[in-house]
Parts: sequence; C-alpha cells; structure tokens
Amino acid sequence: MTPSQDTLRARTRRAVQREIGDAALALFIERGFDATPIDAVAAAVGMSTRSVFRYFATKEDIVIGKLDLAADRMLETLAARPPGEPVWVSLRHLFDVDDPRPQGSTAAIHRVVLETPALLAAYLQKLQEIQEAVALGLRERAAAAGRPYPADDPTPRALTAAAFGCFVAAQHSWLASGASTPLADAVDRAMATLAPATEAQAPAQTQTQTQAQAQAPAPAPAPAPS
Repeated sequence: MTPSQDTLRARTRRAVQREIGDAALALFIERGFDATPIDAVAAAVGMSTRSVFRYFATKEDIVIGKLDLAADRMLETLAARPPGEPVWVSLRHLFDVDDPRPQGSTAAIHRVVLETPALLAAYLQKLQEIQEAVALGLRERAAAAGRPYPADDPTPRALTAAAFGCFVAAQHSWLASGASTPLADAVDRAMATLAPATEAQAPAQTQTQTQAQAQAPAPAPAPAPS
C-alpha cells in the first residue's frame, strides 16, 4: 500500500467514525446513553452492529474515543507555548477548544458524559492518561529550557492534576448554571482560584535548583600561565 493510499484509507476511516459519532451523540442526547442500544446507532447510519464495532471497540468509545484527538492537540499546544511562560498559564491554554457545535449541543454532550456512570468512569480514566502525557511534556519543556525538574519532584504531576481538576470542576459549575456563558469562562474562574498557589511554588522550585547548583562541585581553577 502506498503512502497516499494509506492516507486516503485513514481519512475515510475518520470520516466514517465521525458520521457514527455524530449520529450516536444525537441519540444519546435524545434518549440517554444507557437507553440507546448500539443497534439503534447502527440503524441511524445504515450499518450493521458488527460494522459499527469495526470502528469503535465499545459503545463508550464512541464518545470517549474523541479524547484521543484532544490529547494530541493538547500536547501540540503545550509544545507550542512560549519558552519561559508560567506553567499554569501554559496549562490553561490546553483547554482552549474551537468547537463548531452550538453551545447548547456541547453542553448536552458534557451532561451525558458527567451524568452517565459508565461514561464518567471511562472519561476520568482517559483524563488520567492525558495528564500523565502532559506532566511528561512539562518535564521535557523544563529540561529544554535548562531548568529540569529533579526526578523525584512532584511539581509537574501536581500542577497538571490541579489544572485538570479545575477543568472538571468548571464543567460541573458550567452545567449547573445552565451553560449560559462560554465554558472557557468557567475554566478561567476555576483555574484563577489556584493561581496564587501555583505562583507561590515557583520560587520554591528556583530555590531547589539553586541549592542543587550550590552543592555541585566547584570547577577546578584554570592553570596559571607559565
């Protein structure tokens, strides 16, 4: 198979997945996730149930599988942030989403995920996997900037977990308020509550690195000219 054929095949697969996903989400919003059998999703797109499962391993994956693309986008966003930018600011930009769907439709999807136990469990598990990748990305950025985190420093993972916790909290508060304002505003408010604490940890990190540098052996003096 040539690269162009492989690319065409991948594009075709993504298009079919998108068609199945859109139809499934519409049904999940209308009827509820648990009340919608996979047969109904298959019928909505004119496919057999077996064919649907060739594109998605489980019914939950139809919804949660989209997070794999979100994870790739988040890592690309993190890598593109300006060097020296405060970590908390970089993390905030991971949640910038250009969603073409109407806000009401987006809110309905969030509600289905957060109010369906099976979906919520899969969603939180996927977020945990994304957090691990983002925390590693923070370590790589720090190392590239010449300020590596010590191997036992929990800061990258702690900051990442805090940011994702703020995002989930923002989802809940946004839905509770009727989703009348952009989700981004709720994320801003949630992350602002922890911003002072994240700023406070920066000097401690610098102090740790300074202590490590102070403990390093001093370079040998240059030989005196003869």
